[in-house]
Amino acid sequence: MAAGLQPILSHLTGPADLKRLSLPDLQRLCAELREDIISTVSRTGGHLGASLGVVELTVALHRTFDSPRDKILWDVGHQAYVHKLLTGRRDRFGTLRTRGGLSGFPKRSESEHDMFGAGHASTAISAALGYALARDTRGEDHMVVAVVGDGALTGGLAFEGLNNAGQAASDLLVILNDNKMSISPNVGAISRYLTLITSDEFYTRFEGEVWRLLGVMPKGKKAQALAGRIKEGLKNLVVPTILFEELGFTYFGPIDGHDLSTLMRTLKHVSKLRGPQLIHVVTEKGRGYSFAEQDDQRYHGVGAFDKAEGIKVRTPSVPSWTEVFGEALADLAENDPRICAITAAMPSGTGLERLQKAHPARVWDVGIAEGHAVTFAAGLACNGLRPVCAIYSTFLQRALDQIIHDVALQQLPVVFAVDRAGVVGEDGPTHHGVFDLTFLRMVPGMVIMAPADEQELRCMLATALAREDGPTAVRYPRGQAVGVPLTEPIAPVPIGRARRLRAGDQLALLAVGSLVYPSLRAAELLSRRGIEAEVVDMRFVKPLDGTLLADIWQRHRLVVTVEENALAGGFGAAVLEWSQTQTVADPPHVINFGIPDLFQDQASRGDLLADLQLDADGIASRAAAALQYLLERRNQCSASL
Repeated sequence: MAAGLQPILSHLTGPADLKRLSLPDLQRLCAELREDIISTVSRTGGHLGASLGVVELTVALHRTFDSPRDKILWDVGHQAYVHKLLTGRRDRFGTLRTRGGLSGFPKRSESEHDMFGAGHASTAISAALGYALARDTRGEDHMVVAVVGDGALTGGLAFEGLNNAGQAASDLLVILNDNKMSISPNVGAISRYLTLITSDEFYTRFEGEVWRLLGVMPKGKKAQALAGRIKEGLKNLVVPTILFEELGFTYFGPIDGHDLSTLMRTLKHVSKLRGPQLIHVVTEKGRGYSFAEQDDQRYHGVGAFDKAEGIKVRTPSVPSWTEVFGEALADLAENDPRICAITAAMPSGTGLERLQKAHPARVWDVGIAEGHAVTFAAGLACNGLRPVCAIYSTFLQRALDQIIHDVALQQLPVVFAVDRAGVVGEDGPTHHGVFDLTFLRMVPGMVIMAPADEQELRCMLATALAREDGPTAVRYPRGQAVGVPLTEPIAPVPIGRARRLRAGDQLALLAVGSLVYPSLRAAELLSRRGIEAEVVDMRFVKPLDGTLLADIWQRHRLVVTVEENALAGGFGAAVLEWSQTQTVADPPHVINFGIPDLFQDQASRGDLLADLQLDADGIASRAAAALQYLLERRNQCSASL
């Protein structure tokens, strides 16, 4: 900041304050916003690149419109950091993505300026249309704006919204934030000029008058048709697509998303027009931070880092679950040319880089389109390939119909690699993957596996790829794996076969996936209290190992199921359903440990598991208390007899 100049951001109380600032002040504000975002995200982690790219656009929006009276919706939600800073949350911005702090996404309960919660992409146009038609129904008069990141426009829901909005013809402004496409100087200058001209109130009124004049002239219809063809031909010279106009939107752009003056002028002009409008804005991810400008992928979503030195690549001693999956898939693909992979805009996030590098023609990134990814995989499977859909648990929810109708109903051998299963930490409730066991378990023919460690993940992937008669899911958590040596060969495991890890005669801990090793540690803690617990790595959520369960039902008073999934319909529910088929004279008491019927907030993964009592201490304490209660109740029953 230049000597003698007072900071601007620290004196803002809300977006209305922007209206008293001059253009030079607004430009200084943009620099301050970038510095605040870089400083905060370097401490808390978060989505950096996209937030730095929308600084000028966000300032222009809040300068032009009157939030919360005017409705601004963000899609994808991680673009909204600047929006948070400008809407009275700067004093809490340092708590971003921490326990009890600001969410990393728009959140309706957090601010009256957050119109729609958005952790998943492609939702804003549909929601904005709902806002617009509700406004019309109620006889209100305000703007509705959807700011759509270019990645979000790869999702089918966004196009469904565009199609409906064009047909509804209500007043609605969609801003396409395109942070991948560059504008050459000549095209940029021409397009900026045409945008300002064609959005001007005088021009649009003049164009309408000329059109009506042509219509009343002799052979006016032919004149109108000719004028229309000339107009479209000229527009196609400078406009990248007329798709939006075919959908019923008036298209403006592309314009430079970092030219604050042009942005404000365009927004002001377009806000006076009627019907659906779309402004195509080109921005640069990571703008203003050299490291992010040079590597927008690495700085898209980041952990804490040194802002002076940038992200330093460190090789951890233990690989992540994602890395283990990616390496195993690449190894298996070397010996089977049928193996291929599909990702929904997450090739690096799902560990597919090695396979993509070795066999680029066998890896497809379909964009943020999970439903399409699954049906696309079904088509590949129909024609003899062995597709692996590598999708985060929270995003796989969006493809449930395709899983049921397009894959399972046709008994196709599609493999679902369900990454980030369970609680994921700082991204919070929009990203926790705690429902996949529930919605996958209900699908007929689905086999579901959950590895306890790296070796099991490798072998389960081989098991899934060897299966020919239906879909298979392998789910694994976020973060570092357990650290077991990978010295054994990759070989399929028998479907539906659990493994007993520890003997015990007082209670049984039946665990799946990420909570197997915490359950083993819990058994050690219980042993110090004089309680001997049997521990079983169930491995399969569907089908269950009925033979092993039947043995446990004969020998134990208490059975505890442990899972990192919603209790409703999950692994524990499957065990209870199985128990109803048994005719044991004195069946054990069954208690389910898992995610309760509440959306879990943001915090570190370790803190969340501790809060849920799904760490070793929590499992041991709850199991000991349950056993004590059960023994006391039985003693009371015996005494009463």
